[in-house]
Amino acid sequence: MRIGMMVDSYKPYISGITNYVEINKQFLEKAGHDVFVFTFGDLDYKDDETNVIRSPGLPLADSGFYLSMRYSRQAKKILQTMDIVHVHHPFLSGRLALRYCRPAGIPIVFTNHSRYDLYAQAYLPMMPEEVTLGMLQAYMPPFCKAMDLVIAPSAGMGRVLRELKVENEIEIIPNGVDLASFQNASPTPREKYGYKSDDILIVYAGRIALEKNIPFLINAFTGIAGAVPNAKLLIIGGGVQQYEEEIRDYVAGKDGAKRIRMTGRIPYDELPAHLSMCDIFATASVTEVHPLSVIEAMGAGLPVMGIESVGVGDTVQDGVTGYLATNDAPSFTAKLTRLCLDSELRKRMGRAAREASKVYSIERATQRMLEQYERLLREPGRRKDKLYFRLREILQRSLR
Repeated sequence: MRIGMMVDSYKPYISGITNYVEINKQFLEKAGHDVFVFTFGDLDYKDDETNVIRSPGLPLADSGFYLSMRYSRQAKKILQTMDIVHVHHPFLSGRLALRYCRPAGIPIVFTNHSRYDLYAQAYLPMMPEEVTLGMLQAYMPPFCKAMDLVIAPSAGMGRVLRELKVENEIEIIPNGVDLASFQNASPTPREKYGYKSDDILIVYAGRIALEKNIPFLINAFTGIAGAVPNAKLLIIGGGVQQYEEEIRDYVAGKDGAKRIRMTGRIPYDELPAHLSMCDIFATASVTEVHPLSVIEAMGAGLPVMGIESVGVGDTVQDGVTGYLATNDAPSFTAKLTRLCLDSELRKRMGRAAREASKVYSIERATQRMLEQYERLLREPGRRKDKLYFRLREILQRSLR
């Protein structure tokens, strides 16, 4: 099967979506399929994998995203040889899928990975919530109706799509994680960062971005610092340079700033060892759909401290694999303090988290996705339409 993954951004930009697409591509290829990634920009980037098809785009500052309303001629030709395409962003890639693949009779699958409603509130605070919600309610239902299959990575995201007036049948298929590397990692030596064996290491790993609510996490850590003198906060990841510098300045202005360390971006293959070095994974993000960073931490055997919300609330079982707080500082700080003070509780929750993470294995997720791809390709008339298009293209080329 020839499978096209359509994304608005890809490596070297790092996000949960790019990590998932890369890992999913690897496992689909191991299963004998030909997988192509179609994206924009970074034309000079040397990919460490095959079949990454890039089209020119206008860079949006240093966000890692590029703006373009078309694929290159070569990218379009390759795209139209796919048996199925899977869209991971609904706006640029989604519109191009409809433009290039619908006439070709190629089935289009869409996974909604992001809380676009909350992203709009974070990045466009001057725009009333009713306006952004209205825009999404105008765009998403007809877009999803044009898809052959709509997937939500969590039940909570499925409910959000319903709130946006999407009427399609929605399949719930979690994004998979290559858990083996997290379950079997040898911890990074604590001495590398000057930590002691009895320090309690709280870690956040992910993008440094406005929607991740990192100041909330820093404030919560500052709140526990007096009660837990050996607690340390490790923030792993990078983001847009300007915002990353703002967070560094924010940390520098806090009491106990020396107990907070920001590593910047690290290679993804070093993340499992870094997580295994730590005691607690903490996130204050409420914009997740299917938090891969949380699942990775659970695979490494860490209890999770999070906020009850779509995505995190679908993944973490409060009181079993970690704690979920309401979206207020006192609740979050109190539960995080309890985790820090009770080592047996951390160990028990960590074991439960590792076990619970197994349902998100990439092997399981890939198999479920393949079953959906194959179902779509078996639909009556699908192969006939695609064969007609290919024959028509051959005829058109012969007449040029």
